[in-house]
Amino acid sequence: MSETTSQLDFTVLIPARLASTRLPNKPLADVVGLPMIVRVARQAQRSRAQQVVVAADDVRIVNACAEHGIQALLTRQDHPSGSDRLAEACQQLGLPADRVVVNVQGDEPLIAPELIDQVALALTQCPQASMSTAAHAITSCADFTNPNVVKVVTDARGIALYFSRAPIPWWRDGPADPLLMQLPDPAPLRHVGIYAYRAGFLSLFPQLPVAPIETVESLEQLRALWHGHAIAVHITDKAPGPGVDTPEDLDRVRALLMA
Repeated sequence: MSETTSQLDFTVLIPARLASTRLPNKPLADVVGLPMIVRVARQAQRSRAQQVVVAADDVRIVNACAEHGIQALLTRQDHPSGSDRLAEACQQLGLPADRVVVNVQGDEPLIAPELIDQVALALTQCPQASMSTAAHAITSCADFTNPNVVKVVTDARGIALYFSRAPIPWWRDGPADPLLMQLPDPAPLRHVGIYAYRAGFLSLFPQLPVAPIETVESLEQLRALWHGHAIAVHITDKAPGPGVDTPEDLDRVRALLMA
């Protein structure tokens, strides 16, 4: 680990919402003997973060965290997004405006601690950015054309130009036949849903009007771009472990942890 990375000073916040249409009570789902939210928090504790806090919408999540020594806050149930929940958590914790906060999703029990550090470092090293996130190279045409796989294009400085569910960048002279399609060169980038912000921007973000492109793509990070806020993108050479959205995802993660 580099000296720069070892000197990082940031907080991890993990939003946790009990309701889930595809997997009820997802944060409390058993993942090889531990509630999923506890698994996520323990992975985050292996990063260089000075503080790891779960921001929950239900006292049952708070209690589950307390049973395993994880700090948790009870936040309002009516937050429209995880960002709003984290903004409240920043206020409860009294974090200063310049404090770097990494948002680790509560359904990522295999999140790599090193990736958390790298996203925090990307924001620390890019003072003109309001946010940072991560991406990795796409290696299959199926992923490139899948609307559930979010793509990102950056500029030469590693600042995001756009995020989309569409395959971007799209090469003009590629084969028209989908069966013959090849990936553009250089490889397109898959967005990884982990973010770092400064606490002051987290307080501002929920107050920004929803952007038209955010509504069309159903991608909240486009609100930041629409309103002129830069997003630094760390390119990782490792694809992250699978997240958990469905019972099948949960079975897959359990199998990986028991392997």
